[in-house]
Amino acid sequence: MLALIFLGACGDGNPNEEGTSNQSNAEVNAAESKTADDKGLGKFTNVELTHPLDLKMIDAGKLIYDVKCGSCHRLSKEKLVGPGWKGVTSRRKPEWIMNFATNAEEMLTKDATAMALLEECLIRMPNQNLSDTDARNILEFMRNNDGDK
Repeated sequence: MLALIFLGACGDGNPNEEGTSNQSNAEVNAAESKTADDKGLGKFTNVELTHPLDLKMIDAGKLIYDVKCGSCHRLSKEKLVGPGWKGVTSRRKPEWIMNFATNAEEMLTKDATAMALLEECLIRMPNQNLSDTDARNILEFMRNNDGDK
């Protein structure tokens, strides 16, 4: 929402002398990413969730959280360096979470939701070099943290 307010306040969008728009690259990227916002940008387009939760995946996700995530993210709603994780699986689609975990650099420059989070937190999430399996295990750990069954 903040990104949309910002975009509305920037420039008049009228063509200049060369016949091109006054839109900035950020505005163009944000507009292009609107269709991808719910799933993010990356290779994950359809994530199959387990029912019930997979305990082995949760345990593997906890280990990854303890080593790579816990120094910046709390399991509550509390913001540390990055946002707290409580409720994230109800706010974001599984594909968005996994795409952000594995493709943060691109998402922080092209995905409107990720860009808004960056404006809020002011720190870019570093590439954690997570494998697809690591990202899926983290997602299962997040689902368990949010009370999914």
